Amino acid sequence: RGARVVAIEIDPALVDELEFLFADEIAKGSLEIIPGDATKVDFPPFDIAVANLPYSASSEITFRLLESGFEVAVLMYQKEFARRMIAQPGTRGVGRLSVMVQTYASVKPLLELSPNAFRPKPQVRSWVVRITPHEPPYPLADRRIYADVVRVLFSYRRKTIRKGLRSGKNTFEATAVEQAIADLPDDLLRQRPENLSLEEFALIANRMSGC
Repeated sequence: RGARVVAIEIDPALVDELEFLFADEIAKGSLEIIPGDATKVDFPPFDIAVANLPYSASSEITFRLLESGFEVAVLMYQKEFARRMIAQPGTRGVGRLSVMVQTYASVKPLLELSPNAFRPKPQVRSWVVRITPHEPPYPLADRRIYADVVRVLFSYRRKTIRKGLRSGKNTFEATAVEQAIADLPDDLLRQRPENLSLEEFALIANRMSGC
């Protein structure tokens, strides 16, 4: 009650329908409809996000939302995507998405929806989750380098950390990689990325930052 809503809709036909159905709210300024692609349009400042995200763009939009800053989001995802968001080290499905989301937010599944809840029916089940942002649990010297480290290591997820860092030659300077390898524990360098904790990713990124 009393909140201002900003809706982003890519389908021109739905934009027209929404503008017709909610003409009074738009006129009063309590609703704004932005026609466009949520992977590209600028997000206005917001506190709460509620969305049934297009499953093909879930990852990109989720990262954009986290970069924008908000208090809480209630979002619907394909079930397998949502399971990857909460996957823990050493478990099936853990990857870049798991690490990056859990670094900056807590994710709580709220309910599961079957294909029968939709028309037309999709081929997959869906989860509604609540995302609550928080500060990283471990200090990060450079968040951009942290994101690069996570991305590169999972691009070479079958390699050890040592080999994965050295494979990121298009992202990292060779001298920074070799210095980080010299500073990191050998048992960590023998691990593969899916087995690392958030603290270990932070340690690697901080060494890559020269800290």
